[in-house]
Amino acid sequence: MEDQSIISALILGLIEGLTEFIPVSSTAHVLLAGHFLGFNSPGNTFAVLIQLGAILAILSVYAHKLISIALALPNDVRSRRFVLAVLVAFLPAAVIGAIAHDFIKAVLFETPMLICIMLIVGGVILLLVDRMKFQPRYTDVMDYPLSLAFKIGLFQCLAMIPGTSRSGSTIVGSLLLGTDKRSAAEFSFFLAMPTMLGAFVLDLYKNRNALSFDDSILIGIGFIAAFFSALLVVRGLLNFVSRRGYAPFAWWRIVVGVVGLIGLLVWR
Repeated sequence: MEDQSIISALILGLIEGLTEFIPVSSTAHVLLAGHFLGFNSPGNTFAVLIQLGAILAILSVYAHKLISIALALPNDVRSRRFVLAVLVAFLPAAVIGAIAHDFIKAVLFETPMLICIMLIVGGVILLLVDRMKFQPRYTDVMDYPLSLAFKIGLFQCLAMIPGTSRSGSTIVGSLLLGTDKRSAAEFSFFLAMPTMLGAFVLDLYKNRNALSFDDSILIGIGFIAAFFSALLVVRGLLNFVSRRGYAPFAWWRIVVGVVGLIGLLVWR
């Protein structure tokens, strides 16, 4: 194993953790960075499997709330409805992801030009939505109705196109459907747990015979880096969004997309 591969795995893990829960598309950042670093992973599995680090980060931050919800399930209707809402929102991505997995990994993940374009398009959409004046009808994730959760889940499916952003799709969808900015981001956190875990399990199963010992070490390095960098983001994101909105992330997407396009055209 080369030192360069270890350094690249560390860099990509940090990028994954820093970008997973903000609406800029972590997959796009990891794939583009890997492309320019010359980092290769069988079936682009690295980009998916290191997401487990980000999952564990959000689980650790929300551990107290998750335990409280779990303990309340037998007697609290509100807690049961919330858990069901997250599962209902997860369902569309679970079905479509399982059906289209091979196409997504073999075609969409291998098209950096598409990723850059989607970063720019998504940034423009996020910027426009952030500037709209909404009258939120839902401000607490515990009170999201099942119909709203399902519609947010449909928006999440757009993120199967790399560069779109899972959190960006769910947040934009939530805002358009009547939520406030803070609860939209928080519901995106909770929805990430089953979605990313499902993607991890499916991808690991699909590529179980393609991964070598060296691949496993690099994935472990990326996983650890993603865990610690995601912790920093999750702890401060909700307060940042409440104060600043999503415009900074929209501009970041546009800049990265434009720079990526220029890089692809110059160094193709």
